Amino acid sequence: MNAPQTAAAHDKEGARKRLGNMREAGLLIIIVALCVVMSFASPHFLTWDNIRAMLLSFSIEGIVVVGMTVLMIVGGIDLSVGSVVCFAMVVTGKLFLMGVDPWTASLIAIACCAMIGAMIGGCVTGIGLSHFIASLAFMVIVRGLCLALTQGTPQSLFSLPPEFKFIGQGSIGGMPVVILIFAVLVIVSDFLLRRASLLRKVFYTGSNEKAALYSGIRTGHVKFWVTVLCSAMAGLAGVIYTARFGAATPTFGTGMELNVIAAVVIGGASLKGGSGTVLGAVLGLALLSVVTSSLILLDVSPYWQDVIKGLILLVAVTLDHLMNVKKVKR
Repeated sequence: MNAPQTAAAHDKEGARKRLGNMREAGLLIIIVALCVVMSFASPHFLTWDNIRAMLLSFSIEGIVVVGMTVLMIVGGIDLSVGSVVCFAMVVTGKLFLMGVDPWTASLIAIACCAMIGAMIGGCVTGIGLSHFIASLAFMVIVRGLCLALTQGTPQSLFSLPPEFKFIGQGSIGGMPVVILIFAVLVIVSDFLLRRASLLRKVFYTGSNEKAALYSGIRTGHVKFWVTVLCSAMAGLAGVIYTARFGAATPTFGTGMELNVIAAVVIGGASLKGGSGTVLGAVLGLALLSVVTSSLILLDVSPYWQDVIKGLILLVAVTLDHLMNVKKVKR
């Protein structure tokens, strides 16, 4: 890049960071306000048991959100993550029941999930399909594999060793291990995405792929490896779910992709790529979790819960669209 292009890139990056910080602060204020209101509406809301339940409800799913955030920043989307999470559970379970130790089985399962990401990435960068179409096809294929491998029957894995179950069910100092793993992953990934020069290529590719290509960035490689990362993160989440529940159900994770995408969009990631943060996406997921918990405590029908969450997503997508329209006009 020459000097003017570099200055423009820095200006855009600075604007993106300021916008992201504003979105995160706004989400945090909304979450706090909702918690204050619910503390008066229900005496059970601010109890440790309920807070712990909310944290556990989105911690493992939050691992998938981290991978989806990076993918959406680069301009992609993955509809197969729910099926991939289930596939990791099924592969881990099948291998364990065949006599493979759970740690090795988990590594093989994550590697298989990464291969699914590689195939999706190959369809996108090699054939020219969109992430939406490629991942939609693999969502169906992988779900079919889960059903075929289990014959549609849940696998009972209660004989998993205690040390393996610990990562899903154990606690350290009263804090569940799942939450600690999630917190470390979020802190590290958010820091790297904000600070690591290598990961700036993700933003450059998502903001303007042609300009990034002309500046020497191998955009095809960036999109490919980010797609692999997203599927691998889904595989990791599936392994932790296996340890947590001690079972592998071939229908698990159905609809998860919608919740994950909703959280990332609510957190400030653009559907057109080029913007988003891990922290914002996690706050988006936290907001959905708080809303769900609030509706349950208020005894709202599960059917209306989906309507309300859908409306929240609609508002977030509308705001994203209006902000992009303003950028184009400028």
